Amino acid sequence: MRDAARTLEACLGSLAGQTLADHEVIAVDDGSGDGSGDILRARAREDPRLRVVPTPPRGLVAALRTALAEARAPLVARMDADDVARSERLALQAERLERDETVDVLGGRVILTGAPGERPGEGMRAYVEWQNGLLDHGAILRDRFVESPLVHPSVAMRAGPLRRLGWRDFDGPEDYDLWLRAMDAGLRFAKLAEVVLEWRDTPGRLTRTDPRYGPARFLALKLEALGRGLLAARRPAVVWGAGPVGKAWSRALQAAGHEVQAFVEVDPRKIGERIHGAPVVPPDGAARLLGPLHLAAVGQRGARERIRDEAGRLGLVEGADFVAVA
Repeated sequence: MRDAARTLEACLGSLAGQTLADHEVIAVDDGSGDGSGDILRARAREDPRLRVVPTPPRGLVAALRTALAEARAPLVARMDADDVARSERLALQAERLERDETVDVLGGRVILTGAPGERPGEGMRAYVEWQNGLLDHGAILRDRFVESPLVHPSVAMRAGPLRRLGWRDFDGPEDYDLWLRAMDAGLRFAKLAEVVLEWRDTPGRLTRTDPRYGPARFLALKLEALGRGLLAARRPAVVWGAGPVGKAWSRALQAAGHEVQAFVEVDPRKIGERIHGAPVVPPDGAARLLGPLHLAAVGQRGARERIRDEAGRLGLVEGADFVAVA
């Protein structure tokens, strides 16, 4: 946390009130100048479960690494200083992870809140609704190239695998990168059906203001992860959807050296055209394009599900021949 005095009391209060009393809070103060450190120290004098680790301002990834190095428990939960944890959050996540050894990374549903007097944007509300629907490993794995399938500060996970993977400090979203690498490493994911966190969306959040969290960096990470697996050895691609999402994917694929063999479209006005040098064909024409990876690259509500149905009808196996992206 850095300069979080406005929201810090509510955040710390939600942790102090957890029904799981046997926990510790490691608060990394990343060079605050607004009195946040004084709030932390005063709270720590009242509650020995709170340990304050002051550092110079080094950024989020350095703070996360510092907190993990200080952690002494086998399970660690992530939290931001402007969010509020539901009272049973830690108890629910600890119980599931201790009971179910097959789960390594455990998220929870979240409720989106805004700054006082402000309503979160429609895009963020749609994202939260989408990710709240991904509860089991299969669903999370299936949609991993659409968007980050877990809200970072809602997650608890086993410390051992997290230490082996760690957060990368690079020009991109450290949380999404961690999930993709964890999936590559064979870690198992799940999400509680219960709401565990009130997640605050404000105009000043890094997600909104820092280019590391912009769409171009997410697309680059998706393409990098696909290149380690389903698009290895410069496998060609077929792009379903000739709108803005599909065209962005086509440009990125071609820049990375992948041939785009065709676009698949239902709009009769586009069928027969060429986009980025590739022909636009109807869905039935995709049945003749076996071997490339088919990408459902659409953004409209419901379009991804319709493409899934059509791809299944053509015999394309999701996760091998076909994957959803955004």
